[in-house]
Amino acid sequence: MSDPTRDAPSESDFPRPDKLLPHRAPFLLVDEIVELEPGERCVALWHLSGDENFFAGHFPGRPTLPGVLMVEAIAQTAGLAAASASSLEGKLALFGGIDKARFRRQVIPGDTLRLEATIDRLSARAVRASGTASADGQMACEASMMFLIADADAGA
Repeated sequence: MSDPTRDAPSESDFPRPDKLLPHRAPFLLVDEIVELEPGERCVALWHLSGDENFFAGHFPGRPTLPGVLMVEAIAQTAGLAAASASSLEGKLALFGGIDKARFRRQVIPGDTLRLEATIDRLSARAVRASGTASADGQMACEASMMFLIADADAGA
C-alpha cells in the first residue's frame, strides 16, 4: 500500500522565496512557498508573529496588518510565479500598478496569511496577475496588478 503523504510536495520541494525575489528582510513578506507552477501560479505563506514593527503603530491597542502590506505580499507572490518562468530568467518584475484592490477582513498578530497569485498574462515586457490573501480560510484582500519587466542587474 502506498503512502499518500509521500507523493505530496513538501516545503523542501520549492525554492526559498529569497532565491527567486530580490527582496530581503525586513521587506521580504513571504516566508515559504507551498505550491508553485512556474510562470503560472504560486501559493505562499506569511506567518505574522506579532513582533513585526508595524503592529506597534498600526494600531496601538488594536494591531492590524496594513492593507498596503497585504497587497505587497500578494505582489511578491505573483513575483515568485513570474520569476520562476524560464522566459524571465535574469529579469526583474517591477510593480507597475494595482487594480480592483479590496479589503475584506482584518489580519492580526498570530494569523498566517495564505497568499495566492495567478499570472493572467506574461510577456517579455509585462506581466498581469491577480491574487488573494486569506487568513483562517476567510478572504482578507484581493487585487489585480501589473508588473513591468526589467533586467535584474540594471543599475548595479
